[in-house]
Amino acid sequence: MNAETLMTKDIHTCRTIDTLDRVAELMRDHGIGTVPVVDEHGRVVGMITDRDICMATLAQDAPPRAISVELSMSPHPLTCSRTDDISLVEERMCQRQLHRMPVVDDDGHPIGLISVDDLARAARDGALTAEEVTNTLAAVTAHRSLY
Repeated sequence: MNAETLMTKDIHTCRTIDTLDRVAELMRDHGIGTVPVVDEHGRVVGMITDRDICMATLAQDAPPRAISVELSMSPHPLTCSRTDDISLVEERMCQRQLHRMPVVDDDGHPIGLISVDDLARAARDGALTAEEVTNTLAAVTAHRSLY
């Protein structure tokens, strides 16, 4: 099974030059907590989460409309291709403790997103074992030291 089989295809993106209020509205309107960030050529260059927005407004003591995505995003996100085997995707998610991973085409444009939710649905449908998904969830949610 490959990434394309499991990925969520209906994704929303933002640009590095957008402000955090625009991203927060996008998250609210679509019930999502993570958005891939694209550059002027539409290539994935980062990820931003609802937590990133909260932390940036606190750290910069400024409203979301005054802070750019570029200053708040996690740059250089780990991505996968549509043909990557799902076991490789799971392994990468475990290693970097990622809850979501963008799926990109050969030019780096986002075409989908794989999340732990997608993995859980695959286990429910019998495409993955419960043990595989449990191991991935345990690795992704393991405590990380801040220092």
